This record gives sequence, C-alpha cells and structure tokens, in this order.
Amino acid sequence: MGSAEIEAFLTHLAVKENVAASTQNQALSALLFLYRYVINKPLTKPIDALRAKPSRYLPTVLTPEEVTALLERMTGTHKLIAQILYGSGLRVREGLQLRIKDIDFAQRQIAVRDTKGNESRVTMLAERLIEPIKQHLRRVKQLHHRDLEAGYGSVYLPFALERKYPYADREWIWQFVFPSLGLSKDPRTEIIRRHHLHETGLQRAVKQAARSAGIEKRVVCHTFRHSFATHLLQNGYDIRTVQELLGHKDVKTTMIYTHVLNRGGRGVKSPLDG
Repeated sequence: MGSAEIEAFLTHLAVKENVAASTQNQALSALLFLYRYVINKPLTKPIDALRAKPSRYLPTVLTPEEVTALLERMTGTHKLIAQILYGSGLRVREGLQLRIKDIDFAQRQIAVRDTKGNESRVTMLAERLIEPIKQHLRRVKQLHHRDLEAGYGSVYLPFALERKYPYADREWIWQFVFPSLGLSKDPRTEIIRRHHLHETGLQRAVKQAARSAGIEKRVVCHTFRHSFATHLLQNGYDIRTVQELLGHKDVKTTMIYTHVLNRGGRGVKSPLDG
C-alpha cells in the first residue's frame, strides 16, 4: 500500500467517520512516521486526500461574578495559582513554572519566560495578590532552606544554564514559586530535586470549585486566561494591548475574544424584543 491507499483512508475518515481536522492530521502524521522510520520507505508522492474542515472554536468565558464565585470556593496554593492565571492571563504551564526571579513586586509585573513559541513577555501583577504571594514565598523559602540543609535544594534549569552557572540551581531566585510537595528523581540527570506542582491537582480543584459554585459551563484552568482577555476588552482596553499581554504573535488569535463579546446574533437585538 502507498499514497493512493493513504489518500483513500484519510478521505474515509473525513467523509464517513466525520472526524475532526486534528484527528485526521494526527492519522496522517502517524502514517508518515510509519513509512519513514518503521518501514523505511518514505512516501514520494504528495497526499491529496479530502481534508476534514477545521471547526471554529469559541472559548468558554466566565462572567466576573462567576470568577469571583469560583475563586471563593478554592483554598490554599491552588487558589493563589488560579488568581494569578486570571489576574495576569497566564497559561497553566506558565503559572506553574514561575520562578522567584520572574515576579517583580516593585514594578507590579510578572516576566513570563519559556512560553509557547519560546518568546518571553511581561504582564501585570494584580495589586491584591502582592501580599498573599509574599506570604506564600516566605513558606517556600523555609522549605528551600530545609532542603539545602538535607543536602538537596537544587532545581531544574532550562537550556544549558546548568553548565553556564554550575551553582545557580541551588540559588533562591531560580526556585519555583509553586514547588511540589515532595522530592523526586530527575529522569534526565538522576538528581533528586523538587519540581513544580503538577497541573492535575489544580485542574481537579478548579472543576470541583466550578461544580460547587453551580457554574453550568465547561470550566478548565485555561478558562481563566480566556476570561482575563475578554474582561479586559469589556473594560475598554484596546486589542493590541491585550495581544501583547497574552503573548499572541498574530492579532487574529486575540480577535477570537471580540466574538465572545458579541451577544447572541452578533449583538443584534431580536425583533421579538421590540
């Protein structure tokens, strides 16, 4: 079997199985990998199958009242992370991977590094979170000192920084803002370290809080970022500013939130309402 059979299979997925475009793309990538690296017979002809139509995704956005109700039902570190995600518009991974040096209390800002696309950006730090974060960091610093006394206290450094700065992995400024509860062995280096919190616990806490608040929407951690962008636009901030805070390369990505702002029927008032 070759290109013709692959085209027939991919067309079958789109026409008969009615799969999403991402599912069809994944099937194509898997087949290309199979032929190139497993069978060792790379396909020479282009694949010209009927492609599944990508669906237009509108993000779920909470109202300010729903965000407040949800956060009120969260506690501890998970609540603080959720507040940062909403207050600064961070992705889940960006929030969990924050390091001490990334938070600038004097400038009221957060430096977001190693982002999607490997481009850093700066976003705001909510005024009301400054004291809670400082209190949290005092507890984290005590934990770090205990790790150092026990012979641990190192943290994973990105890229080649471990070679460039041999002792930086034990410095306070490089530690994670939200460290994990326990130590674990780094599979890459076999060094026992304290990584950052895993997103599973946060996701579970957010879903539980949404159910407790009676929010009848599909709420995930990324919903805070969608709500952040939409609420800024509702408050009159221009779309270019929101684009910069979110770290979008193309303003078209940010414009999805202008569709969320429109009420039913693109903001047109129904004639039934007079």
